Amino acid sequence: MKYSEEISANKNIDSVNIREELEKFLPFKKWFGLSIFIFLTLGFLYARYTTPEYNATASIMIKDNVNSGISAELAAFEDLGIIGGGSANNTENEIEIVRSRKIISRVIDSLKLRIKYFTKGTIKKSEVYTNSPIEIDFLNKKINFERDTSFTVSVLKTGLINIYNEDGELFSKGSFNDRFNSDFGDYRIYKTNFFDDTIEEEFEVYIQLKRKDLLIDKYRKLIKVSPINKNSSVLILSLNDPVKSKAEDILDELISQYNYDAIKDKNQVSEKTIQFIEERLKNVGQELATVQDDVRNYKDKFGITGLSREGELALEELSQNNKSIIELGSQIKMIDWILKKLSKTKDEFETLPLGIGIADLTIVKSINYYNELVLTYSKLSLSAGRLNPQILELRTQITDKKKNLESSLNNLRYSLNLRLNKLDNELSLMKDKVSSIPSIERGMIDIERQKQITSGLYTYLLKKKEETSISLAVTVPNAKIIDSAYSPLKPVSPNKKLIYIASFILGLGIPFGIIYIKNLLDTKIHGRKDIDDLTTIPFLGDVPHSETKEKVVITKSSRSSTAEAFRLIRTNLDFVLPNTEQENKKGKTIFVTSTTSGEGKSFISINLSAALSLSEKKVLLLGMDLRAPKVTEYLGIPERKGITNYIKNPELSIEDIIFSIPEIKGLDIIASGVIPPNPAELLLTDRVKEILETVKTQYDYIIVDTAPVNLVTDTMLISKYADTFIYVTRANYLDKRMLQVPQSLYKEKKLPNMSIVLNDTDMKRGYGYGYGYGYGYGYVEQEKKPWYKKIFS
Repeated sequence: MKYSEEISANKNIDSVNIREELEKFLPFKKWFGLSIFIFLTLGFLYARYTTPEYNATASIMIKDNVNSGISAELAAFEDLGIIGGGSANNTENEIEIVRSRKIISRVIDSLKLRIKYFTKGTIKKSEVYTNSPIEIDFLNKKINFERDTSFTVSVLKTGLINIYNEDGELFSKGSFNDRFNSDFGDYRIYKTNFFDDTIEEEFEVYIQLKRKDLLIDKYRKLIKVSPINKNSSVLILSLNDPVKSKAEDILDELISQYNYDAIKDKNQVSEKTIQFIEERLKNVGQELATVQDDVRNYKDKFGITGLSREGELALEELSQNNKSIIELGSQIKMIDWILKKLSKTKDEFETLPLGIGIADLTIVKSINYYNELVLTYSKLSLSAGRLNPQILELRTQITDKKKNLESSLNNLRYSLNLRLNKLDNELSLMKDKVSSIPSIERGMIDIERQKQITSGLYTYLLKKKEETSISLAVTVPNAKIIDSAYSPLKPVSPNKKLIYIASFILGLGIPFGIIYIKNLLDTKIHGRKDIDDLTTIPFLGDVPHSETKEKVVITKSSRSSTAEAFRLIRTNLDFVLPNTEQENKKGKTIFVTSTTSGEGKSFISINLSAALSLSEKKVLLLGMDLRAPKVTEYLGIPERKGITNYIKNPELSIEDIIFSIPEIKGLDIIASGVIPPNPAELLLTDRVKEILETVKTQYDYIIVDTAPVNLVTDTMLISKYADTFIYVTRANYLDKRMLQVPQSLYKEKKLPNMSIVLNDTDMKRGYGYGYGYGYGYGYVEQEKKPWYKKIFS
């Protein structure tokens, strides 16, 4: 069975002890407090000095003319046939139009957002949007900065101004209203109504100049447009900005520019229609003037004042025929003009004029729908690329509709030509009746008929022009403003409550995470629980970390926690030492060893010897670590003859190598002596047995400081002489995996009567069974520390 499996089999650990895990963090409570204080302070400073941002919102309703019909204001013009059935506005498309680069660009130009003014406060700079004391005016209004730049205008006591670049270098100076030259264009600086002439101190205004394309991209990201719900045409516009009034102005201007753009698009069709009518009016007007001159000249030539009754009847009949011919001719002219427009726009699309005079309502609706598609395509193309799926779909729809419209117009033109030919035939029959009228009167009838045709067409065109002008005048905005832009007084950021909560969580979480990861990666022994969990060796006691520099920590008057720990170990020794009543006159040998060097084996040996000597017992400290002797070095005394010399030199007696120190009365010491080249062989000699048998008769306790068992075999060679073994492990030093060494020795009984001591524990920390190490229950002597050590101890 493996070591870990063996230990697990001997333990009954069914679940994680949550309290035990949490108590691992309790010793660091002061660090938690400090961390929380620091992060809350940082959070306060961030909330105090971060520029606040305000959220402005506005709501509009996109008018759906198909569903809502025409407004009451336009109902009076419905009979003119110029309003149309309306068109459906796609909410998603309108959202893209509102956020399009064209609309935002107009907002930037209208509000002069490319220039920002700042004044310096106690800690930070703040933007002054509408109340800047000065204003810069570029002489070239279409100037475009190649990059974002800034400069500082310093107003001196004398009223003059100095201008500094980004690096703080003076590059221009002068007076207000002077013309200044710069790399980004010529400009003038003026005083505004907010300039206080009574201030005699110098002050500075910081001016930032922004690239227009970058500013458009910025506001496209910042401006949020979304429907109030999935099926609603009500849009909510929102914008966050450090300046409350600026955010409101931007949203209001955005709505205004959107409506302006929508009205402009709607008027494109009417403007094209007026253009067609004006061209026709010019030509028909010239024809009408010529015909009127012909009538007057004919009457003067033949002295005719009017027609006979028979001639008037013939003219009236011809007029009815002419009216029909005029209507058909107007429709054919309009069809020809529309077909000409369609033939010119093979690659690019443009709106068509209203189908004025065209009697076929299906074709009129097709023209209106075609115009709607073209307008939607034009709007989306401002913000979407040519490969955008919506753009591609619209191009396909427009192309298909264009082909269908051309086919329908050609069919209608053919039908109208047939009707026109029929009317021409009827006109020929009427002319045969007129032929019976005298020739002079007949000529007068022909001229009057031509006059009526031209006059009727001119009147018709004037009527249609007036109707189209009315449609331009009554065009309504595309968006109805429900709520103008409004921003509450309370900023949306920084959110102080959220910042303090986050600061507290960070202050708590960061040290928690560091400690947790440290514990997770930590493989060192910390407390008795680690030893009990990983071994089955009897636990003799633990020795807290000594804060003093003294090597011998226990005396008659000492009351420190470390001294009390050695007194407790001294008491526990009575329970682990074998009962030797039959050999009452012999002393007890206590061997002290460890896994590796540096675990405090010699420290335990010396202070345990001192503790035993305080109980009025004769104690001998024997240094058997021949390879790395530490006893004399630890006590700060020079090397002297010891065990090595005794083994090698038969003439030396035990009395020759025994010595004592004044610090510990009743304690004799035998040092290790010189370091031999063959310590293992020396320990196999009979002189070792001889010295141990001898000292047993002279002392009550013999403390033997031996070599670490995991490094050399020396301790194993002399282990048979021990009554008990104290195995020293050091807290926060020895790897837990190394505990398999003492566990194997204990299981295999290679070290007799073995028990374990944990050295250098932290009595402030609750490693072990959920309580800190403390000895004396308030009667121990507390070390005096400086205040800063008390805080973080």
